[in-house]
Amino acid sequence: MFLDYYELFYLIMLLQSKLMTSNLRRRSLMTIPKIQLSLTAKISIDGLRYQQLEIEILTQDRVINPSDMIGLELPSSVDTSGGVVISGRAPIWLYAYFVHELHPTKWVACFDPRISGGVVVATHSNQATIGQIIIESTISEVQLCPALMIAGPANSGKSVLSHALFQALLQENSHVYLQRANWDGEGNWTLELGDEEQAETMKVANKGELTQGFFPYHAQAILELRRQKSLVIVDIGGMAQPEKQPILEACSHYLIISSNPDEVIKWHEFCRDRGNLSTVAVIHSTLETCEEINQSQPYLEMTCGAWLMGQPRSVPDELLKRGRSLFLKR
Repeated sequence: MFLDYYELFYLIMLLQSKLMTSNLRRRSLMTIPKIQLSLTAKISIDGLRYQQLEIEILTQDRVINPSDMIGLELPSSVDTSGGVVISGRAPIWLYAYFVHELHPTKWVACFDPRISGGVVVATHSNQATIGQIIIESTISEVQLCPALMIAGPANSGKSVLSHALFQALLQENSHVYLQRANWDGEGNWTLELGDEEQAETMKVANKGELTQGFFPYHAQAILELRRQKSLVIVDIGGMAQPEKQPILEACSHYLIISSNPDEVIKWHEFCRDRGNLSTVAVIHSTLETCEEINQSQPYLEMTCGAWLMGQPRSVPDELLKRGRSLFLKR
């Protein structure tokens, strides 16, 4: 069967239309932004006017690649007659990129939520000096969000659980923060590195020592975070030390994870009786893969495992529900 001229013309036009639609769809997927930038005018407690550049990662897992910087431009409303504070959860290399791009401004600072201020890292003016902390002037008193302390004996899975809970809740609320209040050299990066041997080597190399000001510093950082976030998760290490009293005073809730049932009572005494914190859950950790609810009230008690570095597992739904219930709306 042969097609006449009009039928052939129609088919060619239909094919071209489909190709154009396909190309437009592909182009739109390629240009979906992963990084959103916004500028807000601010004034410091000293009366200094400046702008705050807020970075928001739009991907669901909050992960971006260096190639995502290609073509990324600052908002056109950047005021070069003043300074800029860079804020938001983002990789160090993205902050470094913006510090460079903001060179024409009078000064540049990086916001640290643990001190509720921007630390000046570059300046070309007497408006601000290197190391100066730019603190925003606030009008009303801010409500503190809950701070959930992850407690329990060593080698029970605290760091792995803390990280897993943080990552899971972060998918639902970008204002969740994990504070590592311990000097063992461990952090999110050791769990995300993917190489256990290298992570352990770097952990040992970065391990610190307990000083008189260590826990008071972290206690103040937790309070500052509670003024800005919806939930702060705190990993305090595996020893119930009296030096950690400032951390107890800075937190509001606690979760115990223990591979030794005999240790649970001691941690209840430390967190609930000494710190007057509210119990969220007790997790009896095991080396076997399991998930069993022992009780739901007055707090959640589960037998759950395994919480091992290099073997990530999902957070049980019921535990995730308890964590979610602590969110403070901002």
